[in-house]
Amino acid sequence: MAAIDLFSSTNRPDEGLFYSRNDPNDVRMGESIVRWREQFARCQVVILGCPQDEGVARNRGRVGAKLAPTEIRRAFYRMSRPAPLESIRLFDLGDLLLKPTLEATHNLQYEVVRALLKEGKIVISLGGGNDIAYPDCKAAAKQFGRVLAFNIDAHLDVRADEPPNSGTPYRQLLEEKHLAPELFHEVGIQPLANSPTYLEYARERRISMHTLAEIQERGIDEVFRGPLSATQVKAVFWGFDLDSVRASDAPGVSAPSPVGLTAEQICRIGVLAGRDSRTRLIEFSEVNPTVDLDGRTSRLAALVLMNALVEMAGRWKGSWE
Repeated sequence: MAAIDLFSSTNRPDEGLFYSRNDPNDVRMGESIVRWREQFARCQVVILGCPQDEGVARNRGRVGAKLAPTEIRRAFYRMSRPAPLESIRLFDLGDLLLKPTLEATHNLQYEVVRALLKEGKIVISLGGGNDIAYPDCKAAAKQFGRVLAFNIDAHLDVRADEPPNSGTPYRQLLEEKHLAPELFHEVGIQPLANSPTYLEYARERRISMHTLAEIQERGIDEVFRGPLSATQVKAVFWGFDLDSVRASDAPGVSAPSPVGLTAEQICRIGVLAGRDSRTRLIEFSEVNPTVDLDGRTSRLAALVLMNALVEMAGRWKGSWE
């Protein structure tokens, strides 16, 4: 099979998003990101958007997540560049070229993400609906074999629906054996927001379900301590569905809830994602800018990403100059 052309499979990012104050005392992230083909090879982290919410529509959710890649970038590129990121090399590949069907879009997403992983890049995937977890995690599994995967979400996303939608990705991954149940962790789950049928499906397959109540009782670090101790795993996938966060902190999501993780808790998970040297893919989904308040949810996603990148930069300092 011929190698995929990453640049003909994506649209270049909007230049208007790369914010600058032209102030050497306050450099912004928009001034630190590169996006031209000749700069790609030397970059370690690649941002890829998938601006579609067809899976959300199929799942009878409220659409709008297709606008999220742009708004998360807008928030992220306005942020001041922290000192640890002064020498990190970040690349924005732009947005995936969407195909006529969701399945075809997923196939292209899979090919692009796998090609990036094969080149040794860490991928930041900006959805879109949570259905992108299927091609993203599949790509990681095909590239690395056994993958430790986290779905940070109020919902299990193991629906049995046909055709696939934003509620089916992890069932697809499990049934197709891209994910091993013992290496899959549902984090922030709200049992009352899930069908008893799907809760039983998860129990029967011995999938680890870390509920919101468990997190509130034990704390983020303690909940993740056991799962992150998994050995003989070369790659970790982190799926951040922003509807895992309470609506007061993340009002702009496809399925809001008055209860959920706090902004501080999901940022702490971002720290853990960046700290683990096996992290290969961090994904954000279900941000819905059409119902957001003052860009609050896009800004939170950007802040989670920043927390992860600062930790990565701390691990890498001096090892790739």
